Amino acid sequence: MNKSKYVIAVCTFVVFCIIWMTYDTSFIQSFDRIASDLLYGNKFITMFHYLGETKFIFAVTIIVLIIIWFREHDYRLMVFVIFSVGAGYGLYQLLKRVIERPRPEIVDQFSTFSFPSGHAVHGLLYLLTIAYLINRTVASIRASIIVWLSAIILAFLIGLSRITEGRHFASDVLAGWMLGYSWFVLCLWWYKRGNRELSK
Repeated sequence: MNKSKYVIAVCTFVVFCIIWMTYDTSFIQSFDRIASDLLYGNKFITMFHYLGETKFIFAVTIIVLIIIWFREHDYRLMVFVIFSVGAGYGLYQLLKRVIERPRPEIVDQFSTFSFPSGHAVHGLLYLLTIAYLINRTVASIRASIIVWLSAIILAFLIGLSRITEGRHFASDVLAGWMLGYSWFVLCLWWYKRGNRELSK
């Protein structure tokens, strides 16, 4: 992993913290209102929320773990997947309870807290994790770019779906993407660092 990804991960974590500290300011509230006006009710984007549902993500993750176990017997890689997707789930759930930001006021709104968006965090984490795993077997640069772009676009649409449904503020989603990327890079750093030590 080149150093730029570490720098970006630090920057995204800083942005997450800034949004956390300022989500009740007039600037962020204006940002949330504009995003809601633009996106709320978009039925096409709303469909992508299914790809970010917790049950779906964990089902996909279990399938991925089984494939790794049968094909590669790389237990450290399996732990990386568990850290990225599983511990990432625990991380955003903990933060929701610590921060306790109420969700937007709509009919039949969920009673859980809003910040950060779980779909944004978890959707980005499992898609980037899968993209990384696929990319390990891809030979061409073009195919690699397609894999990463597909993961990013899907994660983007999953996050936006929470705004179109009115389940989250746009700042919840943006913060979720920032946290998700930072956590993914941290997990990947742990995995790659361990592999370098084992190869010595």
